[in-house]
Amino acid sequence: MADVQTDQDTITITLPDGSERTYAAGTTGREIAESIGAGLARDALAIKVNGAVQDLSRPIDTDATIAILTWRDAEGKETFWHSSAHLMAEALQALYPGVKFTIGPPIDQGFYYDIDPSGHQISSDDFEQIEAKMQELAQRDVAYERRAVSKDEAIDYYEDAGNEYKLELIEALDDGDITFYEQGDFTDLCRGPHIPSTGRIKYPKLLSVAGAYWRGDEQNPQLTRIYGITFPKQKLLEDFLEKRRLAKERDHRKLGKELGLFTFNSEKVGPGLPLWLPKGATLRETLQNFLKDEQLRRGYEPVITPHIGRLELYRTSGHYPYYKESQFPPIRMGDEDADYLLKPMNCPHHTQIYDNDLHSYRDLPVRLAEFGQVYRYEKSGELGGLTRVRGFTVDDAHIFCRPDQVKAEVKDAIDLALKVLRALDFKEFRAQVSLRDPNDTEKYVGSDERWDQAEQAIREAADEMGLDAIEVEGEAAFYGPKLDFMVKDVLDREWQLGTVQIDYNLPERFDLTYIDEHDDRQRPVMIHRAPFGSLERFIGVLIEHTGGDFPTWLAPVQAKILPIGDDFNDYAREVANRLRAADIRVKVDDSDETVGYKIRQAETAKVPYMLVVGGREEEAGTVAVRQHGEGQQDVVPVETFIDRLQAEVDAALS
Repeated sequence: MADVQTDQDTITITLPDGSERTYAAGTTGREIAESIGAGLARDALAIKVNGAVQDLSRPIDTDATIAILTWRDAEGKETFWHSSAHLMAEALQALYPGVKFTIGPPIDQGFYYDIDPSGHQISSDDFEQIEAKMQELAQRDVAYERRAVSKDEAIDYYEDAGNEYKLELIEALDDGDITFYEQGDFTDLCRGPHIPSTGRIKYPKLLSVAGAYWRGDEQNPQLTRIYGITFPKQKLLEDFLEKRRLAKERDHRKLGKELGLFTFNSEKVGPGLPLWLPKGATLRETLQNFLKDEQLRRGYEPVITPHIGRLELYRTSGHYPYYKESQFPPIRMGDEDADYLLKPMNCPHHTQIYDNDLHSYRDLPVRLAEFGQVYRYEKSGELGGLTRVRGFTVDDAHIFCRPDQVKAEVKDAIDLALKVLRALDFKEFRAQVSLRDPNDTEKYVGSDERWDQAEQAIREAADEMGLDAIEVEGEAAFYGPKLDFMVKDVLDREWQLGTVQIDYNLPERFDLTYIDEHDDRQRPVMIHRAPFGSLERFIGVLIEHTGGDFPTWLAPVQAKILPIGDDFNDYAREVANRLRAADIRVKVDDSDETVGYKIRQAETAKVPYMLVVGGREEEAGTVAVRQHGEGQQDVVPVETFIDRLQAEVDAALS
């Protein structure tokens, strides 16, 4: 297999460590894995060839850089779960004859399949039976087999099956690029890739069932979406289910209600539009003030823009029509010959603030910052607490700088994002450089030269800041490349939070200029930067990451004073006033309840510190300190407690 034959009959394979091996042309990924080691061959799920993931059974005919993918690789899991979706579909086909299949992709945690149940009623009560059928089919250990078909053959197959959904998908495909995958008695229109055989899938678990419109269009038929996940080992399934249990306990919608942070309960306001209660507003403002203070130290200037603008503003920027489907409809003003739009982004407004003055090269960079409210029309079925809303606040800043300043400004934006993550105890994250899709440049604005400059600048900045960034093609914004921070929470879920984006195009579209040292007009570069991203989404993730146990500097109530009886309410209020004078957020529980009950209530509210006061404390000018979750008391003078808390906050934000 690995013997050298003639040059034209051999290929050079480069492994992830940079070493090279020679194989006969037509060698498969499975054969390469076997040549490296029996253990790798057992674990191999797919192979990445020159950046593209494919089946292990496909021959490789040219020199290539490869990586054998296993469960430890994200793309290995993705392939495993894609194959599991097909296995679930085969089980559904056996149990519910006549069901029609549409699409069944892998997702971050598992997979789903959208089906037309054709008169069958499928609910969570059926999951156990479906899982049993999946295990039965998996144990047959049949191969996933790829077969190229002509467009006519594909059409004939699905016309015979009476599946109008697959026929609609085939209509958009080119003849010669269509493949079927088959395993056991199931055939599906699919590009792949897939794992070698069903026997790798050991432990299926179906998670939920929901409605979903075909292609996300409310005018189309409603389908049944079944979510599931599978694992090769039982321990992995057990760990997943435990994390899922914890995630349910930490659900930000549940904790937000229990902690009195926000509400979605008003039908008069409308779905996807949260109302922030006093504690939640305090939490938001504390986050905003933390970032505002840091921005002022770094030379940002605050600005405020309206919630609405003329449609022409967004036509010029390109946000309309690029994001037309996710925006509220334009508003026609009766006395004006112009349409207006609820603001979908802050950046077009900031270009107009920059353009309000004539700028010299000495004035740059100009850093404009705003906590700006924006609006997106998310479909009602896609709304999800704070993580998917219709009105949200972006901690937006836009930096207008000279080309020679780009890298330094990107590096400072990265440094700010890292400071935010440290302050909020997000310890695990990765940086992702999102580039344009080189095979589909039509959906991006700007010249190739500008794109090349922007992509190189963001790469170099990430490297010089010590970020081991991965690059992903096709994930850039339409106006420029991005550096996104993908943060992992305590439940091992990954979220995209902060972002830095380089933009050579909006300055061009809005004809923004500055005067250089030769008195010539030049075009500035625009950098978009948001360490939090959507403040709503960030807080939703933060609530689940912390379980509502916010760090002391961020807690809406940092200390609660608990008098042991009515006789000590005046002293409790006196202590509270001293704490407020030191900028400590404090409440007094002067209810008629016992001190034990008050402690339990404060623990449930996750208040970092409880200060119990009675006769001895009043006489000595002290407080008995209990820390949340610890249950121990330490009697100290009031000023000592103030100094300790302030030192804790300063250390967390330093």
